[in-house]
Amino acid sequence: MSMADKDGQIWMDGEWVKWRDAKIHVLTHSLHYGMGIFEGVRAYETQQGTAIFRLNAHTDRFFRSAHILNLPIAFDKETLNQAQKEAITRNNLKSGYIRPLCYYGSEGMGLRADNLKTHVAIAAWSWGAYLGSESLEKGIRVRTSSLQRHHINVSFCRAKATGNYMNSMLALQEALSCGYDEALLLDTQGYVAEGSGENIFLVKNKKLYTPTLTSCLEGITRDSIFEFAKALDIEVSETLLTRDDVYSCDECFFTGTAAELTPIREVDNRVIGKGKRGPITEKLQTLYFDTVQGKNAQFKEWLTFV
Repeated sequence: MSMADKDGQIWMDGEWVKWRDAKIHVLTHSLHYGMGIFEGVRAYETQQGTAIFRLNAHTDRFFRSAHILNLPIAFDKETLNQAQKEAITRNNLKSGYIRPLCYYGSEGMGLRADNLKTHVAIAAWSWGAYLGSESLEKGIRVRTSSLQRHHINVSFCRAKATGNYMNSMLALQEALSCGYDEALLLDTQGYVAEGSGENIFLVKNKKLYTPTLTSCLEGITRDSIFEFAKALDIEVSETLLTRDDVYSCDECFFTGTAAELTPIREVDNRVIGKGKRGPITEKLQTLYFDTVQGKNAQFKEWLTFV
């Protein structure tokens, strides 16, 4: 079924419209030039009701991205938080994925973009495991991409910008065409950056390693892993990592709102560790799902009930 052909409601500039009527003009500026920002947010079913995981952190990043790209948002954070909660209830979702989007409209054309208005839309739909439910246990196969991650002076890597994801799409399509599940991108210096839509962690000698944020997105799930590791008394180091580090690590996994916490069992035809989800990955994954499903009171402040 097409994403456009669904029952439900979508929030657009302060109004709820029927899903099939949520349309924009073909001359919408962001459709032509790629300037826009978005978020990916998950809601989970818990025994206490449906809860959105780290809603405030996602909305804060949405506004940071807008500020970095100089996109004025006509709504405050409280309004967008309420709309995201309502997107779940109005679409009768017990769990789901929420997509806030800010984009330039069709008020004008050209690169100056000095006569345009920003628009905000929020949709929510049911979306299961991004890389497949089996991958959460068995892990995935990853290929290093021939494409490099963005340079800090080419685009703004800290902004979750729509145009940045052309790089991600091309890398993922390349990996899939070669029979892999996901791509790993290096930065312009050749160091490990991230997946096409995920941050990456390595485990070596019971210690966690992850790349610095120079050319990586500041992931909300990445930040959650830091807190989970602290709770489990696991040391975390942000550092420069090479492919050698990836190939020789004991465990490896991707993190992201869509990917959640997905083990990596193979990179570039090299088996990682024992070729399956490792013990530290499993501990962190269990804590993640216990938290988002409301089973762990330690991080209950990260849940916003709808």
